[in-house]
Amino acid sequence: QLQLVESGGGLVQPGGSLRLSCAAPGFTLDSYMIAWFRQAPGKEREGVSCISVTRGTNYVDAVKGRFKISRGSAKNTVYLQMDSLKPEDSAVYYCAGNWNPRSPLCTMEPNYTYWGQGTQVTVSS
Repeated sequence: QLQLVESGGGLVQPGGSLRLSCAAPGFTLDSYMIAWFRQAPGKEREGVSCISVTRGTNYVDAVKGRFKISRGSAKNTVYLQMDSLKPEDSAVYYCAGNWNPRSPLCTMEPNYTYWGQGTQVTVSS
């Protein structure tokens, strides 16, 4: 069974950067649609970005131009590069995956089968 492990979270000042990793030990993610979600205290989980098996990407408006999702060359990791971070980006970030080897699209709806445990991102001075 696919397991997803997030890492890379932490405390950063406004305007700073972090790179989150979503790793799948023992698996390749080439045939999986992968998405990043985040959930801040008292708020609903929201989709941040997703990447399809053909590397098509989507972003929520709040992060467009600041975040970039990508697949690693090792094929078992997906990254979320986060630049120009703002306090409102603070949340627990989760990666999620679905087996989807044919679709060129991806979704930021939470209809994913596999989820990681989350990594905390705090943007504060």
